[in-house]
Amino acid sequence: MSERTAAKWLGRYRAEGEAGLADRSSAPGQVANRTPQERVELVAGLRRLRMTAAGIAEVLAMPASTVSGILTRIGLGRLSRLEPPEPANRYERKRPGELVHIDVKKLGRIRGAGHRVTGSRASQRKTRREGRRAGVAGWEFVHVCVDDATRLAYVEVLPDEKATTAIGFLRRAVAHFAAYGVQVERVLTDNGSAYRAMIHALACRTLGIKHLRTRPYRPRTNGKAERFIRTLLGGWAYGAICGSSTERERALAGWLHFYNHRRPHCSLSHQAPITRLHALMNNLVWSYI
Repeated sequence: MSERTAAKWLGRYRAEGEAGLADRSSAPGQVANRTPQERVELVAGLRRLRMTAAGIAEVLAMPASTVSGILTRIGLGRLSRLEPPEPANRYERKRPGELVHIDVKKLGRIRGAGHRVTGSRASQRKTRREGRRAGVAGWEFVHVCVDDATRLAYVEVLPDEKATTAIGFLRRAVAHFAAYGVQVERVLTDNGSAYRAMIHALACRTLGIKHLRTRPYRPRTNGKAERFIRTLLGGWAYGAICGSSTERERALAGWLHFYNHRRPHCSLSHQAPITRLHALMNNLVWSYI
C-alpha cells in the first residue's frame, strides 16, 4: 500500500486503538447538496397519501430523479411498502368509450376539519339544544364514472344513490364524454339496488348503452372505479382541510381538472388521461384513413 494509506491507518490506531482498524463506510460524512430533512419528511408524507413520484415532483417543484432517490433511500420506492399489493388481474379496453366504470362512495358531511385531521368525529355530529347528541350530520354520495381506456373521469356529489339519481348521473356522464367526442358503448356497475332497477335498464336501453354488472362479492371486477375512488379521496376529500361539505364540494372541479389534464398516471406510461384520449382518438382517425 501507499505511504499515505499506511499513515492513515496508523493514525486511526493511535487515536482509537484496535477499534479504529474496524471496517467502516466509505460514504462521506456530509453531502453538500443533500435534500433538507424537512423536505424529505414532506416527500414521505405525500407518498403516504399514495402519490406517485412524478406527482410529488410536480407538487414540490423538484426533479423527478431527486424524488425517486429520496423514496428509495427511505424505503418507500414501491407503493407495496405502504400496504400489501393487490392481486394482479388487469385488463384494458382499446377504444375510448368502449367501457366506462361507475361506482358510488358515501362520505360523511362535515362542519370544520374532519376526524382524519382532528382525531374527533365531533364535526360530523349535530346536537340538540340541551346538548345531547342526535346522530351524525348526514351523508353525501360521490358518484364517479371512469373510462376504461383513457381513465378520463367524471364526478358529481349527489344527495343519495337512488335509481333516479343514478340515471340522471349516467345521462350527464354520457353527455360529458360526448363533449370530448367519446361515445359510451358499455357501462359496468356493481349490483346495487339502483343499478338493478327496471328504470335503470330502460334508461340504458334509451341511451343505447349495454349495461354490465360485476360478479357478486368481487369488487375488484370494477377495480378501475375502486382505484380512482381511492385516488379521489386522497387527493380531494382528505387531501385538504375544508371548513364545510359545501367548501369541499366546490374544490372538486379544480381537483378533477388536475386529474384529467395534468396528473401523470402510472398505468398510462405517466401520461394524463386527456393526453391518452388524444392519442387514442388520433389512432382511430388514422385507422379509418
